[in-house]
Amino acid sequence: MTDRSTLLQTFLEHADQAFTAHTHDPEARRVVRSVFAALTEPGAPGDEGEEMPELAREHLPYLLDPEHFSDYLLQELAVSFSDLAPHLVWTRREGDNPNASDGFDAGHANAMIVGPGGLERRSDVWLGVSLLAAEVRYPDHSHPPEETYLTLTPGEFRQEGQDWTTVGAGGTFYNPPGVTHAMRAGEDTMLTFWALNNSA
Repeated sequence: MTDRSTLLQTFLEHADQAFTAHTHDPEARRVVRSVFAALTEPGAPGDEGEEMPELAREHLPYLLDPEHFSDYLLQELAVSFSDLAPHLVWTRREGDNPNASDGFDAGHANAMIVGPGGLERRSDVWLGVSLLAAEVRYPDHSHPPEETYLTLTPGEFRQEGQDWTTVGAGGTFYNPPGVTHAMRAGEDTMLTFWALNNSA
């Protein structure tokens, strides 16, 4: 069995608790159960990042202030992610980005926590995070794994052919396999976690 760092293990425990408590849609709950059940077994160690991007350095201290959350599970998640964030490999989405806002390139940052390029390499389940500056729209995209988001801040999500859905702090949003979807920040910066079940 591979050892997992205390920092990552603590975050995963808090993520499990927060996702489980705040996810009510049956399909979304099924994803959450599958992802965190798989994560009871550690994967191979991955790579650590060297420096957070400016967007993360600027906004994460405020967004992750535990005093912003009345729910103690979100408080614990925010604190443990604040400890973990400097160790992640933060990236920008490359390639074709249909319908992304004009400020998308400089106004977003993603990090894989566990999965390809994450602190723990694995292919069965992925857990990551996205940060969007105010008024930034993420491009339309799709992927085979089904997905459940958990937001720490308000934001909006949509699926192809549907209207935008506003999700508040602690809210979740489910994407079935292969659906085209997007998200966008409103007047404030958006921070959301995503859990993908790639083992189905």
